[in-house]
Amino acid sequence: MSSLKEVAQLANVSLMTVSRALNSPQRLKPETLARVQAAINELNYVPDLSAKKIRGARSTANTIGVLALDTVTTPFSVEMTLSIEETARAHGWNSFVINMFSDDSPETMVDLLLSHRPAGIIYTTMGLRRVPVPPRLLTLPCVLANCESLNDAVASYIPDDEQGQYQGVKALLAAGYRRPLCLHLPSGQPAPPRRRRGLERACREAGLDPLTLDHCEMAHGDQHYRSIPAMVEAHMPQGKPDFDSVVCGNDRIAFMVYQVLLANGVRIPHDVGVLGYDNMVGIGDLFLPPLSTVQLPHYEIGRLSALHIINGETHRDTVRVESPWLARGSL
Repeated sequence: MSSLKEVAQLANVSLMTVSRALNSPQRLKPETLARVQAAINELNYVPDLSAKKIRGARSTANTIGVLALDTVTTPFSVEMTLSIEETARAHGWNSFVINMFSDDSPETMVDLLLSHRPAGIIYTTMGLRRVPVPPRLLTLPCVLANCESLNDAVASYIPDDEQGQYQGVKALLAAGYRRPLCLHLPSGQPAPPRRRRGLERACREAGLDPLTLDHCEMAHGDQHYRSIPAMVEAHMPQGKPDFDSVVCGNDRIAFMVYQVLLANGVRIPHDVGVLGYDNMVGIGDLFLPPLSTVQLPHYEIGRLSALHIINGETHRDTVRVESPWLARGSL
């Protein structure tokens, strides 16, 4: 593919002149414009957004840059980047994604992002977390999606984890379950304590003291999902559960719980109800019976974050996005 430099050389003009021919042709003399256009046609040059970055172009109009920390490595949150792109297109904007992985240099990735001259920036993460926002990102309109700033006040759109867990546990208790076994995600991240507050609020409203329930916390690291069966079996003397339901920190934990219960002949939901969290993409309906869970609102977070940039919002609030309760067959 021919380059902008080759067009400039063939037309015997500067790169700036080629840029003007592409973006502001009215600023050129007719004979200069004709020479540049002839070179473009001869070389079959295809203009792209990078032509707008030549010398002094401060931003690419109507373009959102997405800095995605681990976001596209999992189906759980890829909906965010899909939603950002669909929302941008619907409003006549473009978007591009720079993937940043845990071992990447943040400075290098930020430089790469800014080199594309976006009009605004969305910083996303896989899994709700608190992040240091590189100061250079804040030189442009910036919003956080599925994460919160450690230091600076930056607008954020995050799941309402407390409300989501409250709704799910409220439905579980309304179905008649009174002795839930609670399997929590590791502490240290923002979501687990918020979900626990939602659980405790639902219990208290139903006249159940949450401190009397059995609580287990998974250790950090994906390898510790394998410890879930032992946690459940510790509450199943002679294979009989001493609980009537399980509140799971996420759907992956629920998957392990199903295996233990079904292997011991425990019927779901007749003997034990199971409540998940996250609504893993394409998975919840494949549980037998289908898993009742809470939806992480990644698509809506992406949509609202894109609109924040598109509409020129200036607030720096943290907006908690509703996490809907999904009733299926496990309760």
